[in-house]
Amino acid sequence: MHDSAPLKTAQQDGVLTVTLNRPESRNAINIELTRALAACLGAFDADAALKVLVVTGTDPAFCAGLDLKAFSAPDSPRAEVSAMVDMWPRLKKPVIAAVNGAVYTGGLEIALGCDFIVASERAIFCDTHAKIGALAGGGMNARLPSAVGLRWAKQMSFSGLPVDAQTALRIGLANEVIAHDRLLGHVLDLATTMAKNDLELLMAVKGTMDRGAMATMAEALYLEKDVLNARKARGGIRWESSIASGTGQGHQR
Repeated sequence: MHDSAPLKTAQQDGVLTVTLNRPESRNAINIELTRALAACLGAFDADAALKVLVVTGTDPAFCAGLDLKAFSAPDSPRAEVSAMVDMWPRLKKPVIAAVNGAVYTGGLEIALGCDFIVASERAIFCDTHAKIGALAGGGMNARLPSAVGLRWAKQMSFSGLPVDAQTALRIGLANEVIAHDRLLGHVLDLATTMAKNDLELLMAVKGTMDRGAMATMAEALYLEKDVLNARKARGGIRWESSIASGTGQGHQR
């Protein structure tokens, strides 16, 4: 037996942990989970006490994608799922996917919408849109090539074949591969370290990187300068020199 709620949450030290909790269906997305996630993401972005979000799944999977049985009717609310998946890359604060097992199709779109992925050694990544005769609508065709390069994205999406954790690491889909029983602890340590930083600064850096990633290099460099100048215009930036040089003194730039 397990907690029957489709989504579990916990928070500590500015970190919100969200766990997809439909293990009997490999955490596939139904309408209840969709609505719970949408409400949770909205609350996270609005809560100034929360700085970093970690998303994972109840073993043995991260997310098997859309629950096709739950959305088999022609009038099923699939648009709600698309809207929820679109929320992930639009979050203003850092989001880490702790991929603990299989992540397929719509689940992979959620993971790709996070800022980066840390994977268990048991993780399996797969895009099965072509196999089920569907076109992606949650960013797969844009974010997967950005993460792994055009040729690997084509191989994954054209074939529908899975890649394992070590391949995901090699092609840039996962930042790290961690022993399964250490995955969540490692990611939470990383998230807690991030949450010690100034929230406004974290949001500024994330926004600059995300917008710059969609621009040319020249545009991205100008964008960085614009963000820095806007920050300085509000009173400057305090550097923690004790971290940089061990002096224990800060100064304004």
